[in-house]
Amino acid sequence: MDSRIRFLMCSPDHYDVDYVINPWMEGNIHKSSQERAVEQWEKLYHVLKEYAIVDLVPPQKGWPDMVFTANAGLLLGKNVVLSRFLHKERQGEEPYFKQWFEDNGYTVYELPKDLPFEGAGDALLDREGRWLWAGYGFRTELDSHPYLAKWLDIEVLSLRLTDERFYHLDTCFCPLSNGYLLYYPPAFDSYSNRLIEMRVHKDKRIAISEADAVNFSCNSVNVDHIVVMNKASDALKERLAQVGFQVIETPLTEFLKAGGAAKCLTLRVTEPVRDEVHANVLVESRIFRIEGHLLDSGLINRALDLIVDNGGSFQVLNFSLGEQRQSTSAAEVRVSAPSHEVMETILSLLIDLGAVDLPQDERDAKLEPVELPGVAPDDFYVTTIYPTEVRIDGEWVKVHNQRMDGAIAISQTPNGLFAQCKILRDLEIGERVVVDVQGIRTIRKTESREQRNTQEFSFMSAGVSSERRVELVVEQVAWELRKIRDAGGKVAVTAGPVVIHTGGGEHLSQLIREGYVQALLGGNAIAVHDIEQSMMGTSLGVDMKRGVAVRGGHRHHLKVINTIRRYGSIPKAVEAGVIHSGVMYECVRNGVPFCLAGSIRDDGPLPDTEMNLIKAQTEYARLLKGVDMILMLSSMLHSIGVGNMTPSGVKMVCVDINPAVVTKLSDRGSIESVGVVTDVGLFLSLLVQQLDKLTSPYTVKVG
Repeated sequence: MDSRIRFLMCSPDHYDVDYVINPWMEGNIHKSSQERAVEQWEKLYHVLKEYAIVDLVPPQKGWPDMVFTANAGLLLGKNVVLSRFLHKERQGEEPYFKQWFEDNGYTVYELPKDLPFEGAGDALLDREGRWLWAGYGFRTELDSHPYLAKWLDIEVLSLRLTDERFYHLDTCFCPLSNGYLLYYPPAFDSYSNRLIEMRVHKDKRIAISEADAVNFSCNSVNVDHIVVMNKASDALKERLAQVGFQVIETPLTEFLKAGGAAKCLTLRVTEPVRDEVHANVLVESRIFRIEGHLLDSGLINRALDLIVDNGGSFQVLNFSLGEQRQSTSAAEVRVSAPSHEVMETILSLLIDLGAVDLPQDERDAKLEPVELPGVAPDDFYVTTIYPTEVRIDGEWVKVHNQRMDGAIAISQTPNGLFAQCKILRDLEIGERVVVDVQGIRTIRKTESREQRNTQEFSFMSAGVSSERRVELVVEQVAWELRKIRDAGGKVAVTAGPVVIHTGGGEHLSQLIREGYVQALLGGNAIAVHDIEQSMMGTSLGVDMKRGVAVRGGHRHHLKVINTIRRYGSIPKAVEAGVIHSGVMYECVRNGVPFCLAGSIRDDGPLPDTEMNLIKAQTEYARLLKGVDMILMLSSMLHSIGVGNMTPSGVKMVCVDINPAVVTKLSDRGSIESVGVVTDVGLFLSLLVQQLDKLTSPYTVKVG
């Protein structure tokens, strides 16, 4: 027996499953056998007594889970951090465990009452004493980890649990002697798994199967080369034996009904202190403020969900609710993250929602110089569609040319500092680029429910539904098109060849002819098949009137390309009378600019097709300047490019028969975008009919 190792246990005199506070308890209330529970606990107790000293804390009636002493607190040396149980069903255990610790000469530290921490169930010391693994996500809050580092003077590594079956760290994670680790990787998020891999050499990591995980193989007690657990597969026992461990199985099925096994039933109370190890914690905390119609727009829920979903923790410090329907609300929220990397990810998402630092915490943006043309500094801030400002020398500076997926370049002009979004290839030496996420804010429109419901584009909720009434969408799009045209606004259309194949070409041509379209963006294919229909009556060799393939039709598009190349351009072919109808014809006749961006799959191409991708992107961006609305018609790749170039505030309608395509195009987080799952030819036909109704004289039929 090694007298240096001691465990604390509590007999199961009052143990039962009396309530449900974890998934394992579901369906097991009062279904545990007291007799079998005592028998199984006694066996574990006697196994451990062969290898260590076991102390007992008296059980208390009314607190059935006191048997799980791992949750009493966390010990290192003679210091202990007392647990703060999340659920009221266990909070009554705290004073009894505190009394035992004090009676046995420990210095007891107590966390704030509203800060959950569940002891050695969620905090496990590396068996070499190098650091403390600390879990969070279900029972323990991340904000407790800095306290652990301070009071126990040890480095704390935070791991986020993501599978509710493994609600405590010790249910899926077990540090072993000699630096080995037994764990179940799917129970953690990607950041935590990376952290584990960085700290534990691959030869020392023993990842278990799900079958072993649900048998609580990780919920083991390790004493030197002995590993005591509920159950292990033959493969796991062999793997442990290969690295020098002996597995002792002792069934604990009655305790599994409450979500615990060997480790949960014990608390190691002799944890030696390494003098050379000192406090270090990677956890970062920031306070931000968010304002708007937080409740009826769902903004506050989205913000808090983003924090949790991306590995952070939060505490709402202040919430000021608007007193009237038109009043805005405001919230101050403290965000904690396990590292600067995770904090940066969370803050970048919160910035997109309009979150800002408190005035007293505002800091200038971090700027780093461009050292190579077309190359941004590491950790550059990636822009979004929303109007953005950056803080430089204490002043907020508007960012121009807003677009997605760019960098913010700062340059000195005769009129002062100038900030603009730039794609990476356009960055120049001499400019400075915003890095990190501090000193950045986005400007979001504040709208009440009433304002949103009275706007013509109120159905534009960044959602996609194939069940949405297409007629309703068409009515509102038609009204918006009419309003934009009458006000001298600008509408751009990005279209794919499916528009022609589905018979929508004549309707798009009418929109152009009647002044509803001010720019056309697409690829080589839409122009080729539009002209094929004009010259030969087919599209992809299919007769558009009869819907049947014609003999030799598969060569039609090549003949068309050859003809246009002979004339030198589409406008020249129109002037020569070769093209006498269609989308491209109407663009030329009505002075509507177009840009055809080429790709590697293009036949020909047409002489008007820009095969230089960079030049095509530049021309797209030029044609999109000042646009009020974009119709994206069955062209995923070109439409994605257009979406990335377009700032918020531009109304976007994405139409495709494929729901996945529509979701991809409309998922920009903008309330002005909508996805319509329908046949694009049908959509255009209905749109033209609705516009005819809006522009036709009102007549009264007299019976």
